[in-house]
Amino acid sequence: MVGPSAPGAFDLGKGTASRVELRDAARMPVLGLGVWQTPSGRACREAVGAALELGYRLVDTATLYGNESDVGAAVRASGIPREEVFVTTKLWNDDQGYEPALRAFERSERNLGLGPIDLYLVHWPVPGRRLESWRALRTLRKEGRVRSIGVSNFTVAHLEELLAASDEVPVVDQVEFSPFLFQRELLAYCRAHRIQLEAYAPLTRGRRLDDPAVERIASAHGRTAAQVVLRWGLEHGVVVIPKSSRRERIAENARLFDFELTPHEMRTLDGLDAAFRTTWDPSGMP
Repeated sequence: MVGPSAPGAFDLGKGTASRVELRDAARMPVLGLGVWQTPSGRACREAVGAALELGYRLVDTATLYGNESDVGAAVRASGIPREEVFVTTKLWNDDQGYEPALRAFERSERNLGLGPIDLYLVHWPVPGRRLESWRALRTLRKEGRVRSIGVSNFTVAHLEELLAASDEVPVVDQVEFSPFLFQRELLAYCRAHRIQLEAYAPLTRGRRLDDPAVERIASAHGRTAAQVVLRWGLEHGVVVIPKSSRRERIAENARLFDFELTPHEMRTLDGLDAAFRTTWDPSGMP
């Protein structure tokens, strides 16, 4: 079992209830449900409801996704105490800057209808506006309307700029991360600064799950390729938020906590890095 003594890793001994302590002392679940491209309305509410019923306690949405109100409705309908569910949303590019970010947050706050938001992220490092956006997030945190603040799609260079301009370090950097996009330098930088790395598209949107090496490891453990790839992320100390709207797949993605990958298997998966992305590359953003 990977334990808290492993550098950059965390204790996975509590199954879906496993959490990692962030640098601001908030406790974030290590497994969550992403709802990007999950249609708003019934489909989103049912997916979130199923995830919560199956033990998930982290739901990740964003202004861009257009389903914040459905996430909020599903959390309220679940009957689970609000303090047990960790909800993330994000500030979209069109709303960046200090005053626009404050106004955008108010819309997200109304849409979710859950009171203080657990984690609010700057969605992309928009040139010329990201530092003012970060200042707005700091204001929201000081006002108690957001419990934790972080960023998404920030590279090492973007993080260095932010840390040089602010005395408050993001608690999370959410980026695309998988064995096929193993961002070693970013992972090491975040570990060194106690920034929790969080992986979106950890399953490559299904586009690399038929890799022979992944399939061999999955067969050796009697697991699916998806479970092996998600477990790889967890063993690297990365929070994973696979997206699905199908109950059976949401359940499959949660069965990660009763097997371990060997050091050799981890090295094999590490070696699959091919800089493969399923979405935009932020490294070219000045």
